[in-house]
Amino acid sequence: MTTRQVPPAGYNVAILVGARPTSHPPNPRLTMFAFFSDSPEYLERKKTDFSPPQVTLADLHAVVPKELYKKSTSKGLYYVARDISVSIALYLATRRIDAVLQLLARSLSINQVVLRIAGYALWTAYWWFQGLAFAGWWCLGHEAGHGTLSDYRLVNHVVGFTLHTLLLVPYYSWRSTHRAHHKATGSIERDENYVPRTRAQYSLPPPEKSRVTDYNEIFEETPLYTLGRMLLMQAFGWHAYLMYNALGSPSYPEGTNHFSPSSMLFKPHERSGVIASNIGLSAMAGVLFWCSRFMGAGDVCKLYIIPYLLANNWIVLLTFLHHSDPTIPHYRSKEWSFVRGAIATVDRPLLGWAGRFFLHNVSHDHVAHHLFSTIPFYNQPQVTECIKRVLKDDYNYDSTNTFRALYRSFTECCFIEDEGDIVFYKNKDGVAQRRVCLDWTAKAEM
Repeated sequence: MTTRQVPPAGYNVAILVGARPTSHPPNPRLTMFAFFSDSPEYLERKKTDFSPPQVTLADLHAVVPKELYKKSTSKGLYYVARDISVSIALYLATRRIDAVLQLLARSLSINQVVLRIAGYALWTAYWWFQGLAFAGWWCLGHEAGHGTLSDYRLVNHVVGFTLHTLLLVPYYSWRSTHRAHHKATGSIERDENYVPRTRAQYSLPPPEKSRVTDYNEIFEETPLYTLGRMLLMQAFGWHAYLMYNALGSPSYPEGTNHFSPSSMLFKPHERSGVIASNIGLSAMAGVLFWCSRFMGAGDVCKLYIIPYLLANNWIVLLTFLHHSDPTIPHYRSKEWSFVRGAIATVDRPLLGWAGRFFLHNVSHDHVAHHLFSTIPFYNQPQVTECIKRVLKDDYNYDSTNTFRALYRSFTECCFIEDEGDIVFYKNKDGVAQRRVCLDWTAKAEM
């Protein structure tokens, strides 16, 4: 691969040249800055010209032990029971919040202002962890849709349908489009979600006639407006995708959604599953309405709606970052292959141990999941270690802080060019953060 010799702006030169750390204590300001800076892996990938992977699926299959494919129904159901138990325990803990606050008031003579702050803190902790637990339910339903919780199809569907319906997710409908996404990941023409919009779709002038002001006119925003759009995407992006195909494939007509059995998203034999999903959602909506009448709308909001929205935040965040990155390519049909598309995603240590525990390795081992989606999630860490030996520099990893990565992708993944078999996102100035290797381009044009 051809590598540019000049590091990009902001690159840590000490990392680049391998300088040894000094004995001086770390500067707190620099440490805080590092929290919001790009990772060494991202910067290395950014400065390295891209050559499309040549590895084959046979190469990858050869290094993955057969025993990792084995599914265990008891193990899969253990994780389901564990996650449900965590959510129940968190719910029961909220029933004791008032008692805890009263005990503090009596024993420590804490004033009302401090008690109120303590109450907000306890409820915030509940929302945070219950949101993660609900996102874990979604991940297990996702695994059930891939058939990895059990060798028995009925077990997978019962568990997946139940977990997703409890989260107001149309299990069979989304399972259909998600499986289609796995078959065409990274394909501009055929992928199902997070498909980049092109220069023409934004009515931008041709590259040779465009000026920076042309791009800024469409993509330039104030920081506050950008933050507002990000929050809207995190809270309601999942609903927007299900309801009107937001960031889905532009090849579908306006009004395409996951709830109409006649939608172009589905094949005729899948329509009964769409209807079953809709019936499940209606039943769950009825349960929530009954709970609001019995418990009060305020309690339903605190106990379910807020964690539900936070779970949707994690779902949007992790799926968006899997497939929207300035250094990751998208392919047109001439250069796309299953392996290239599957590799065109990024492993991230999302939330560290919490991501492993609650989100079931969905971000830590996403490359492996796309290559081997029939292997259970609890074996995917081993698969990742196996395939890294074969993929080498084609393996994509990024330890950038999750929220920094979200902001970076949200503001820099603006559009792609209408031409080119391998393309990268361009930013609000019309500049791509990575380019295809010139040697490979010359070979491709021969």
